[in-house]
Amino acid sequence: MKPRMETLLGTTAFTSYGLFWWSFVAVLVMPSLGLAPKPPAVAVASYLLAWGIFTALMTAATLKGPKALQVVFITLSALFFILAIGEFTGIPEITIIGGYEGIFCGSSAIYLAIADILNETYAKTVLPV
Repeated sequence: MKPRMETLLGTTAFTSYGLFWWSFVAVLVMPSLGLAPKPPAVAVASYLLAWGIFTALMTAATLKGPKALQVVFITLSALFFILAIGEFTGIPEITIIGGYEGIFCGSSAIYLAIADILNETYAKTVLPV
């Protein structure tokens, strides 16, 4: 039996981005605990760039899905690229722009989650996706 696109995409996304956060927190926190050296900015930027590329490729899988899901992945891709540029250049204003873009991305993800829950619960479109 072939898995549904939403199941495969959701499993891949939640697993991947969950592991991203664990690893990224480790990269940032372990040096402050004396458990690892502080990584150079270019290493952090490269890591964020790699995740931006992965996310852009994942975005291609959303193009047959709901527009709200596309917004989440497009803005997440942009977020990784903006943060990578901020790390590569060392310009704090770029990272601040990335923070605001991240707030938009997170808000759109929350909207999509609530819309999916409400639409499934009421078996009709309560919030468009």
